[in-house]
Amino acid sequence: MSDSTTTHAWMTPVGSSAPPRLDDLLEPLLSDPGAGAILTDVDGTIAPIVQDPAAAAVPDQTRELLRSLAGRYGVVACVSGRPAADARRIVGLDSIAYSGNHGYELLLPGDSEARPDPSLNGRERDAAEFVAGLSAAELERAGIRVEDKGAIVALHWRGSENEAAAESLAGEIAADAEWGELVAQRGRKVLEIRPNVAINKGIAVAAMIASKPVRTALYGGDDRTDADAFAALRTLRDDGNLDAIACVAVGSNEAPPEVSAGADATVEGPEGFAGVLRALAA
Repeated sequence: MSDSTTTHAWMTPVGSSAPPRLDDLLEPLLSDPGAGAILTDVDGTIAPIVQDPAAAAVPDQTRELLRSLAGRYGVVACVSGRPAADARRIVGLDSIAYSGNHGYELLLPGDSEARPDPSLNGRERDAAEFVAGLSAAELERAGIRVEDKGAIVALHWRGSENEAAAESLAGEIAADAEWGELVAQRGRKVLEIRPNVAINKGIAVAAMIASKPVRTALYGGDDRTDADAFAALRTLRDDGNLDAIACVAVGSNEAPPEVSAGADATVEGPEGFAGVLRALAA
């Protein structure tokens, strides 16, 4: 648990300001926006979780808040488990940067295609080749949907007839992947198979911050992979590369407890995080 003041699950509709206990965390960013970085996950943080990931969307008011922040702060970016181009599509802004596939690719403002991280170095299809060797019939019976995201392949079971059975099969697949020297990352009713390359959201966040002369940073997220970003911000602060940070967990009944445990504050759902963005735009 952080030694900062922690706010437990406050809910604020879009259009409201942040609660007083969060003010101290936001004050360093508000005092010098040009030297601040605002970084956020997408699904479950600024876009509500939906049954079909392809139908996810960022609410119009949240999009306009991000547009406003991009004109004031030194860095505004989304760090997503989706491919970067897909994250840009659902956020609907070309004026900010997107780190996609948990840091495996980067899409900068004005770019038409994402740039793969050079450390992949020929490992781009490792995960796809592993998943291609699984029994398609067994996956279908369990209600597990395969999403090929390039370097990462995701197995989804949200909405399957028996989610518990699907999750059990996913656990067996994860063990097989790890035995095969791949990385199996569990999320909210999803298992991601990744190449064994040292890339995560924390590394992506550190690279984005290093690209600009910023001294303060906020990151908001709702899943296990976002805890890597929280840890990266703390390391940057402890090493003297940042003066102040704000790690904001976005809570829900599915959010892993370690996300809030590693945060400075917890808000309730994308509506609560929109309140944080509105406070930053004030």
